Amino acid sequence: MIVRNHRFRGRSSVLRALKRGRVIRGHYFSVKYSPKHPQKAWRAAVVVSRKVHKSAVVRNRIRRRLYEQLRLRGEATPFDYDVIIIVYSEHVATMPSSELTAALDNALSQMTKE
Repeated sequence: MIVRNHRFRGRSSVLRALKRGRVIRGHYFSVKYSPKHPQKAWRAAVVVSRKVHKSAVVRNRIRRRLYEQLRLRGEATPFDYDVIIIVYSEHVATMPSSELTAALDNALSQMTKE
């Protein structure tokens, strides 16, 4: 899990970032990002719908895996954006860690190019 100051607080802040943000679409998830406030830390959220998988255990596993990847990336190089990952494939729960890392790195590198 990421530390508290890197999490979104409340539904309205997530909706505001979703409305203003740009999107990068991948095979397993989309990354929606918007510029962060200059004096504030980057924030991240992972959204996994019930349509992805009916089991809450699997949805939480997906969420935990992506939060861990974000935590490792954010400590190495802080983001200049608020990031929301919207998952639409249940394959993320069982895919190898190296494949998940590569998919997330690909999306985050596209985010920094724009």
